[in-house]
Amino acid sequence: MTVGFRRAVATIALGALGACSAVPTGGSAADGRHAWTIPDTLRVGTPVVPRTLNPILGTQTIESSLARLTTDILVSVDEHGAFVPMLAREVPTQQNGDISADGRTIRYRLRSGVKWHDGVAFTSKDVKFTFDAIMNPKNDVVSRHGYDVVDRVTTPDDATVVFHFKSAFSPAIATIFGESDSPYGILPEHLLAKYPSLNDVPYNSAPVGTGPFKIVTWQRGDRITYARNDDYFLGKPKLKTIVVRLVPDENTLITQLRTHEIDWLFEGSVTAYHAIKAIPDITIKLTPFNGFNSLMFNNAKGPLADVRLRRALVMAIDKKRLVDAITFGTAVQAKEDLPSFLWAYDPNVPEIRYDPAGAKAQLAALGYGPGKKALDLNFVFEQSTVTNKTLAVQIQSILHELNVDVHLRPELSSVIYGGYGANGTLARGNYDMAIYLWIAGIDPDNSAQFTCANRPPAGFNHSYFCSKAMDAAQVVALSSFDRAKRKAAYRTIEASLATDAAQDFLWWPRWTQATNPDLKHFDPNPVVETWDARNWEI
Repeated sequence: MTVGFRRAVATIALGALGACSAVPTGGSAADGRHAWTIPDTLRVGTPVVPRTLNPILGTQTIESSLARLTTDILVSVDEHGAFVPMLAREVPTQQNGDISADGRTIRYRLRSGVKWHDGVAFTSKDVKFTFDAIMNPKNDVVSRHGYDVVDRVTTPDDATVVFHFKSAFSPAIATIFGESDSPYGILPEHLLAKYPSLNDVPYNSAPVGTGPFKIVTWQRGDRITYARNDDYFLGKPKLKTIVVRLVPDENTLITQLRTHEIDWLFEGSVTAYHAIKAIPDITIKLTPFNGFNSLMFNNAKGPLADVRLRRALVMAIDKKRLVDAITFGTAVQAKEDLPSFLWAYDPNVPEIRYDPAGAKAQLAALGYGPGKKALDLNFVFEQSTVTNKTLAVQIQSILHELNVDVHLRPELSSVIYGGYGANGTLARGNYDMAIYLWIAGIDPDNSAQFTCANRPPAGFNHSYFCSKAMDAAQVVALSSFDRAKRKAAYRTIEASLATDAAQDFLWWPRWTQATNPDLKHFDPNPVVETWDARNWEI
């Protein structure tokens, strides 16, 4: 999902996903905590204000994270990216018989004794209801990717739900009520079945879920307060209270972190990280996720429809220099879209390396460059972040030396990432180059971005890239449950992206999580920070 849709959004080996640095602590209270710590109460600060608390209507990371305090999914992943059953008793596999041999039927056996916050029993009917709500065209869900491959959902009994697929879909466990780019929590049928649409119902401000915390109040523009769910099916959470402060100014939050008015700055920006490093008595954790920052090219029209020009631009850009200068160490230089912690990542996939002399020669062969005609390109980027502005100017400067005239076009997020019907810049292909941030789930499935069928208006392939080799490999990657076969398919997919220079993948970002060192067991997974909030303590 692009930043404009879900994420307002890596990197190292699977066994060590998080990079963590701690600074010395100050004076402590008698119980071992710092004097400013409020026992059993976590104070969170976020500059991004949520629009809804309904887990299927969220479009921002803060909404996804808050939703997981009150609701649950079927299968999550731990901090290392390994599957963990949540509402499901066991992760479905072909080995345990819960995935059919042809991959078209997946059965989830649900946990017993799970109750909604109002005391009503959770059943398989709630899962089917939520699926139907996601597929209801009246509901403004951000994505139905994966769900649209399901033919029907059946509920043989209260503890069993079965998904019948139109065709085998190997990312299903990570996508259908899993840790996808849109991790949808399960909704209560008994409270919401009466509504023809969920876009504007009281539940969206006061959700009732099965999760580890219950919402107490949402004071708009100020804070959201949660209380512990003592009857949580995975055990009573250690925290009693979570207070989320809504402060739409990151500088103010940095001050509150410094004065210990908050215990956690949620997903600090690159700029914030530069300032936070100087604050004593905090812990900084850089948490990776399946996402990338790239220089995206229009593969379908304009001068960059010529693959030779795209390859020349990739050769001209020193990614290492950009990463070092712009991300302050929060990101890792990328060579492809899939980050290195994913099982599908292949370090041996060929890449177009930095070669300014080669770029100059290639441009000259095409009639561009110093002493020849200028190559004119319009370059769009989302205008709200300092990182985007700095990156755009740096790329403009680099390409200017090759007589490439880059015309900067900053735009609002709602304009650049708007849908096809809303004349969104990327969806309509009204650009030559763009700064692009994509955030995905835990599965390496990247079909939504790069297959021919997903070119707008049909999907999120905003680079308008189309390759028969890519599409053929994607069929294998999405239909086989054999990881070795899938990995081989992704090797072909990544090689196709590199050879055709669909995008220049610049870096894999990591979220900056700055916390009170008294916060224990805070281990975000690569999709959402709150997957195991029941274990946090302070």
